[in-house]
Amino acid sequence: MTLEYKTQQEVIDSLPVHLRPFVAVQKYEDYTPRDQAVWRFLMQQLVENLSASAHPLYLQGLKETGIDVDSIPKIEVMNHCLEKIGWRAAVVDGFIPAAIFIEFLAHRVLVVAVNIRSIKHMLYTPAPDIIHESAGHAPFLIDVDYAEYLERVGQFGRRVIAHKSDLDTFEAIRHLSIVKESPDSSESDIEKAEQRLEETIKASKGESPSEQSLLARLQWWTTEYGLVGNVNDYQIFGAGLLSSLGESVNCLDDEKVKKIPLTLDAINQPFDITQEQPQLFVAKNCRHLSQVAEEFAKSTCYCRGGAESLRKAVSAKTVNTAVYNSGVEVSGVFTRTIENAVGDVVYFNTTGPTQLSFKEREINGHGTQYHAPGFGSPVGKVQSMDKCLSSYSIDDLKRFEIEVGKAVKLEFLSGICVEGVLNTIYRRDGKNLIFSFSDCWVKTFEGECLFEPDWGTFDMAVGEQISSVYGGSADPSNYPLYTKPTDSAHAPETHDSQTLSLFTLYKEIRNLRQADANPELITRLIDTYLALSSNEWLLAFELAELMLLRNIDDSRFSYLIQELIKTKENANDQSKQLIQYALQRLKQMETS
Repeated sequence: MTLEYKTQQEVIDSLPVHLRPFVAVQKYEDYTPRDQAVWRFLMQQLVENLSASAHPLYLQGLKETGIDVDSIPKIEVMNHCLEKIGWRAAVVDGFIPAAIFIEFLAHRVLVVAVNIRSIKHMLYTPAPDIIHESAGHAPFLIDVDYAEYLERVGQFGRRVIAHKSDLDTFEAIRHLSIVKESPDSSESDIEKAEQRLEETIKASKGESPSEQSLLARLQWWTTEYGLVGNVNDYQIFGAGLLSSLGESVNCLDDEKVKKIPLTLDAINQPFDITQEQPQLFVAKNCRHLSQVAEEFAKSTCYCRGGAESLRKAVSAKTVNTAVYNSGVEVSGVFTRTIENAVGDVVYFNTTGPTQLSFKEREINGHGTQYHAPGFGSPVGKVQSMDKCLSSYSIDDLKRFEIEVGKAVKLEFLSGICVEGVLNTIYRRDGKNLIFSFSDCWVKTFEGECLFEPDWGTFDMAVGEQISSVYGGSADPSNYPLYTKPTDSAHAPETHDSQTLSLFTLYKEIRNLRQADANPELITRLIDTYLALSSNEWLLAFELAELMLLRNIDDSRFSYLIQELIKTKENANDQSKQLIQYALQRLKQMETS
């Protein structure tokens, strides 16, 4: 019986429109036989290393989420498995903006990088890859509390405020990761990319960390580099540790790596992605993660609102959204607030494209094209009105001499005065949301002019307080903040004839491993490899392993071992560690 899997396009079509441009398509045939060998070697070694140190759900989760140790996972198979627990998977091309990544989680979508690390970056890759994303994060989705934690982080995390420096740093990191992974990059290209990142980081020195940066720290110390249990008896569940052969072992050294009970204080601890971590945080269980996340959520402008939150939006210099208590949402780059004697916001301005929305849907006629220059509006109660202006019926407003088609004067308790001809009142759900005036003056108590008749129509958002301020636009489908990067992180690579010959050998070894092969075919492959005079240690390992699997007693085995030892002596530190793992595994197979 053939299983019917949802196609990748079906999954993409089910996503919100503004997220779809960030989803790539996994072309499984693009993975080379060497890629498959890299996956198999690393996954087999990780499973061996983590069998005792990882959370018990790790091995079970690999099987239940469609991840096979021997083959790079197919996204359709992962989706078929994840669908049973209410999740989906989508592949992306390299780094994507943090806000976009987080929003995928809110929709219960696991983001998986489409590319796989190269043989030269097997221990550590500067870019996201399918090993880290699928084998690191997916297994624990079978834990209800862990899955709920990711979803909840996605729900409030997509609302955190990012600074302009966060966006600049993201672009520099993405560029550096692409340059480092590209076979066409020169040392000069890498140096320039590294310098760009250094300059970007230096420019942000002295800034208080943004909400997005603080959330990134929380995620780093939990889903990426988290431990579970207690400081004296813990297990690994962070994807960064689970996908790292080196750090998954080194982190167990309590003298070198300090273990700290997880609290919200973890957001005060920065991290360096280029170094192994000097300390790790230990959560009691996955439910504990959600409790810490909720404490963080309470501290965000999204939950707090008010003048302080709006001031943070101004200092961020990015697009954010202010929500009136009436429900009107104003999205744009906030540039000014006017506050009264006790620090309450009584007026604010945005500069540049601005969107007005209600319940996260753009209000017809109030998109970024109409409000292209910016937007300004008062906040607060109108004099002599006991309730918020939004709460009155049309008939009640007439008692206050507020009527469409007539001259209206609104004097706010703050002293701000709006005076002009009321053209329309936009109402939704029984509330007055927008008053639009012509021939309008808006002035402060001191006489400062905030709006003049020559400027056109004055659209006034209605509400007596700002109940929430959050990052991004209210309706991203009509006001998208991020565009799909023009540069691909997964550029096609051109291989020379010798490399293609090596790929052929990898493929033939894979076929022979899966079949009851004639020993002569295997020894013939070894002779072909030796004739190429290649120092491809992974291929030498695969051949030696195949000889042991088929019980072939031949002097060529010793020669392959000597080749591995010789290659190890001249290799860099990363390759030395990998070849040592290879030699140990062959020795274990010999003695078992």
